[in-house]
Amino acid sequence: MTHTTIVIGDDHPLVQAALRDALGKAMPEVAVVECPDLDSVMAAVGARPDDIDLVLLDLNMPGTHGFAGLFLMLAQHPTVPVAILSALQDADTIRRALAYGASGYIPKSLSMGAMADAIRAILAGAVWAPPLSALDTPEADEAEAARRFASLSPQQLRILTMIVDGKLNKQIAGELSVSEQTVKVHVSSILRKLNVVSRTQAAVVAGRLAVEADTLR
Repeated sequence: MTHTTIVIGDDHPLVQAALRDALGKAMPEVAVVECPDLDSVMAAVGARPDDIDLVLLDLNMPGTHGFAGLFLMLAQHPTVPVAILSALQDADTIRRALAYGASGYIPKSLSMGAMADAIRAILAGAVWAPPLSALDTPEADEAEAARRFASLSPQQLRILTMIVDGKLNKQIAGELSVSEQTVKVHVSSILRKLNVVSRTQAAVVAGRLAVEADTLR
């Protein structure tokens, strides 16, 4: 029997368990890898990228800021499909996720059976999202933002999230175990790719990676 391997990135054990059980019933051949944070997701996929059929990624879990985790996954493993699994279900967030390259968007408010159906559709090659009327063609500014973020390397994406957190080059260098000069080179490249002239402007632009907390349900 051919196995399907799905990595679930979510820091809520009950969500992990419920989804694992639902997938086990709907897809007996599925193998689920449960990860509570972005680092463990990256490690799980990095260990055997050719064996991972789908990554389900929460927008709000340790190690990621909104869409930053999605961009990091797509930059590091561009051939692995990534779908968003989130409590957020407003049309704007869903549209942005799809514009930024997600293979699907699965609200946690769906029944377990509906989630399993959505996952099966994505595994079959479809781009699945709730039938919301606001999901039309991505606006030009979103497409341009997606292009600029996609041009950043995985390391630059990590550094950008640290800049948003207000960390100095010295602090970033320490956390990433690189020299401060290396961080400066990356920051210069980030500013150029985002078409801004300062760290503050970069942080403002990076606000597109965030999602609004008040849309949580």
